[in-house]
This record gives sequence, C-alpha cells and structure tokens, in this order.
Amino acid sequence: MLQVGIVGLPNVGKSTLFNALLRRQQALVANYPFATIDPNVGIVPVPDGRLDKLAAIYNSPIVPATVQFVDIAGLVKGASTGAGLGNKFLSHIREVDLICEVVRAFPDDDVIREGSSEPKSDIDVINTELILADLQTIENQKAKLKIQNSELEQRLNRGEMAGEAGKPLQLLTAKKIIYVLNVNTTSQWAGLQEIVNNLRNNGKDAVVIDAKLEAELGVLTADEREEYLESLGVKDSGVDQLISTTYASLNLISFLTAGVKEVRAWTIARGTKAPAAAGVIHTDFEKNFIKAEVVNYVDFVSQGGWKNCRDQGKTRLEGKDYEMQDGDVVEFKVGT
Repeated sequence: MLQVGIVGLPNVGKSTLFNALLRRQQALVANYPFATIDPNVGIVPVPDGRLDKLAAIYNSPIVPATVQFVDIAGLVKGASTGAGLGNKFLSHIREVDLICEVVRAFPDDDVIREGSSEPKSDIDVINTELILADLQTIENQKAKLKIQNSELEQRLNRGEMAGEAGKPLQLLTAKKIIYVLNVNTTSQWAGLQEIVNNLRNNGKDAVVIDAKLEAELGVLTADEREEYLESLGVKDSGVDQLISTTYASLNLISFLTAGVKEVRAWTIARGTKAPAAAGVIHTDFEKNFIKAEVVNYVDFVSQGGWKNCRDQGKTRLEGKDYEMQDGDVVEFKVGT
C-alpha cells in the first residue's frame, strides 16, 4: 500500500491535517512540541467519483483505492545530529514512499511557533535536515562503495535534493515531496501565492489547505460537507485534492472492476501491462493470464454494465502487451 509520511516542524498542523484526512479525531492535537512521538497511521480512501456511478448499476458495495498516511513527530533544526527526536524521526521517514511536507502559513499568537518563522524558512529548515542526513548516509557508505566526493555528494553540498539519483542509496531527498501550505480562512501569509508558484514552477507539487477547517468538515456527513463547500464556492475539499495529488505524484492510476459482488478500484503504476495488473488482484491471475476484456469507463456507464457493452460491441480483448489505462473497466480471463 502507498504510504505517505506527514512531516514538518512542531505545531504546523500535521496532526490536525492527519485527523482531517481520516475525518475523525485520532491524533493528539496539542499546543506544544512533540505532542506526537510514535507515528499515527491511518488508511484513507482515494476520492473517485467513477465508483459511485459503477455501483449504481449493480447496487453493489464500493471498495476504493487507498493511501496510508503516517503522522510523524515534528522535526527541528539539528534533527540530523540528534536534536529533538533526531534519528527516530528520520527512520520513520525512510519507511514511507512519499513525503507530505506541512508548512505553517498562518499567523496565530496562541499557537507556539517552535523553530518556525515563515513558510519559506520552514521549507529550508526541513530540506536542510534531510540533506544533512543524506550526506551522513553517503559518508557511511564511502568505504564500502569506494567512492570519493561523488557527483551526488556535490549536489547535496550545494543544497540540492538528490532526486532520482539518490534512489539506489535510499536517500531521504530522493523521495517525492508534496508541499502542503497550511493556512487559515481569516489571514493568509503575505507572499503565499508567490511561494506556491515558485514551488510549482520548479516542478514541485504544492497544495494549499486550511487543515483546521478540513478537520471540522470531517465530522459532517458527506451531503453536509458538500453543501458547506458549495457555500464557500469550493468544488473539492483541500483534503481530497491532497489525496489525489499524492496518488498522481507517484504516477499511479486505477483500473476498475464492477459486478454484483463489488465495485473496486485497483492501484497500479502508469505503464503497467495487463498480466501484472491482473496479479494485483491475485498472484495466480498473472501466472495464468490469457486475455483482458476491457471497456472504456464512459461506455460502461452509458451502456449500463457488462451485458449491454458486450451486446453493443463496446468490449475488446487485450493481450499480454496491453498497457492498462486509468479508468479501464476490466475482467481478466485466466487459466487454471
């Protein structure tokens, strides 16, 4: 399962965001550093309106794709050398697939601003600690790998993230990062849009969220939440945007299965071939793959299910080389 680590300086709203994602109060939200020590873990469904329409055809239950979010303790300057929770914090980050970096972009004199001054400096502090931790990892590997002053090391020393080049060493700065700027509805940080634009212009994913508002929305029913967002002139909640962004950031898509038993979204990497996709459902399906019967989602809904799609010639049979597309509705034909 895709695992996303929520990180940031203390009191930036990490646990509030975590609770908003789960739409219930699970993580302790407190006005002091390190209120979170051991990570909180929650499973969050990926928003996908297609499932509702498929379920309406068969009156069947829905099983969405999911993302696992981990609320990790606050990082402080010097974490790479043991400050705060130090190595324990960094070890938790190593285990996740993607980093959700929460940055405080709201002024509030009643909430302690531990080691935090303004959004850009927060980003710099966090990224610097990740870079310093990676430099230590490289230093530890030098003797073993017989490398000296590598290009990757030079890159980190310039304050740049490792990116794809750091994956073989499992470096922290090789992980994808989504920057979440936590605002409030009454007062947003001056220059916030400039920060967001700079991140996006440099190929970074950035989402602006009012975590406190989103947490309050979490206690409402789906209809009440939709009505409230509509009154604010907002189509999708910030939380839904974040979940979808995490999914897309790792280049993941969903193929769909539909029937009386259930309607379900299955997570695969973009570019996955049909046999490997079948293996996500069951390992034997990949080994015994014969064909994939595929229908375009729009056709499937307009025709009202498998029977009419087959009768109207909307289905097609695909072989082992077929590259699955997002939203494919599929039945796999497998041998024994």
